[in-house]
Amino acid sequence: MTDLLILLGVVLGIIAISKVVSVLNMVSTAKGENSYMPNARENRLQARLMPVFLIAYFAFIIWQIVSWGDRMLPVAASEHGQTIDDLMNITWLIITPVFVITHILLFYFAWKYAYDKNRKATYFSHSNKLEILWTAIPATVLLILVLYGLSVWNKITTPLTAEDDKIEIELYARQFDWTARYPGEDEKFGKVNVRFIEGVNFLGMDSSDVNGADDKYVKAEFHLPVNKNVQFYFRAQDVIHSAYMPHFRAQMNCVPGMITRFQFKPNKTTAEMKEITGNPEFTYMLMCNKICGAAHYNMKMEIIVESEEDYNQWLSEQKEFLAVEETIKVEEKIAPPSDSTETNVEESDQLSVLTND
Repeated sequence: MTDLLILLGVVLGIIAISKVVSVLNMVSTAKGENSYMPNARENRLQARLMPVFLIAYFAFIIWQIVSWGDRMLPVAASEHGQTIDDLMNITWLIITPVFVITHILLFYFAWKYAYDKNRKATYFSHSNKLEILWTAIPATVLLILVLYGLSVWNKITTPLTAEDDKIEIELYARQFDWTARYPGEDEKFGKVNVRFIEGVNFLGMDSSDVNGADDKYVKAEFHLPVNKNVQFYFRAQDVIHSAYMPHFRAQMNCVPGMITRFQFKPNKTTAEMKEITGNPEFTYMLMCNKICGAAHYNMKMEIIVESEEDYNQWLSEQKEFLAVEETIKVEEKIAPPSDSTETNVEESDQLSVLTND
């Protein structure tokens, strides 16, 4: 009821203001004046206010930078994170002077050339020099930034090869949680297929594939070894999600029916980041950065970065896929259907090829 009364008050206020404006316009018309045309006094006042507004405008921007500048990006915790930060800093160094100069000129001209009935503006229809100038300079700057950004992007999205010292992880997104899957000792992911998604087998694991018997999957949190390459594969079950790990400067869309990839090397453990940030409660987080539904805000997963020894110990304690299925006695629910011998290349085969070649 209170909200309805507030809305009604706002509507009545708008109506009242519009009526007052109408009355003022009628009074101006009756006096032979045009209320939409400023007079000389109003022009001078507006011109004098331009420098004042310019100073206030930049003061407000400086205050925001001082107050919130340190919260623009969290501390980078991956090897390529500093490269990403350098790219952003270079971009800021280029656009900030342009921003300042253009706004100073904008307000200066508004003050300097306020309307004067005794002054006539110079008019010309075209200037090749000006056209070339304001086209070539922005195009050159943008080309440099785009090529630099593209080189960085290609470097961090190029898949790691079999010769690289790496671990592989699959991140599986669905409304509204994450699951991390690790290959077993054979270092091969088992096949998955959307036809096998049923009950507890939400990953669609193919129980007839021996490569998947020792796969391990975890929820709530997953672990990474520090200073070791990590190759990620991303899948989604229902809608488009986005795997976002801000401290690692990593983000990749998770698209149903296809596999996307990203790789990075974490270079700061969780314990080290607690000291760096001065926050004993600090944790790395995996979040969804696409609005994927009503509980999107709650789609998170903790990431633990630790020494390789601690990581190997943790991984050895996780249950294997087959052991999990035997424990809960639902093997019959994930058995392949009778037509599983048919040729049907799906995302499972893509993942198998990507990780086993």
